[in-house]
Amino acid sequence: MRNILPFLTRVPLKGDFERARNELWAFPLVAPVSSALPLVLLYLKLPLSNVLALLALYFTIGLLHLDGLADWADGIMAKGDRERKIRAMKDLNTGIAGVFAVVMVLFLQVYSLQLVPFYAIYLAELNSKFSLLLGLATRKPLGQGLGAYFMEKMNGKQLAIGTVLYAILYLPIALYNPLALAGITGLLFGAYAVKLSLNNFGGINGDCLGAIAEITRTGTLLVLAFAWAYLGG
Repeated sequence: MRNILPFLTRVPLKGDFERARNELWAFPLVAPVSSALPLVLLYLKLPLSNVLALLALYFTIGLLHLDGLADWADGIMAKGDRERKIRAMKDLNTGIAGVFAVVMVLFLQVYSLQLVPFYAIYLAELNSKFSLLLGLATRKPLGQGLGAYFMEKMNGKQLAIGTVLYAILYLPIALYNPLALAGITGLLFGAYAVKLSLNNFGGINGDCLGAIAEITRTGTLLVLAFAWAYLGG
């Protein structure tokens, strides 16, 4: 856990790369930390708490995943063969597709947060972190970056432990309000992002993982917003 936090948050701890990739199962445990400050702001119902909560979230986790989403979107929307799409994703300049993706993700999260109970941000972050585990579980690295480095140690045992932790961390909220179970379907957004990555690039790198995390969180908040609006949460 201590070695994972520096790679997924801005918590000022020193992590060990080698130990971190042996602790991939701990990804779900990051969610209570990354969502703590946004959750408090939403609970207090401060003015513009949805905006403040999202700012607090990115203050905690940083902008690396958002940057990955922008690069990923540029690659997905690029016309041409797989090699051209990969070049577009790795281009240092952000295109209009990347800008659009980031703006939409931020807008949808801000909008959804005003329609859901305060603990929805925790569930969305839990899904987001678990989706990273699912992305790594494909074991189809693209290039030789950090994603490939972590994938080398990804195995069935780490996935199984991570899945059990995910269920344990989700259970208290589900028992408090069964409607929260709808949020699990938010993982489908992440699964689709995984599929798009494999279809377009033939593998998954750090940019893809960032996109998967952002899309999963946003999708989860959207699902929960619809559930509370139409199922009477």
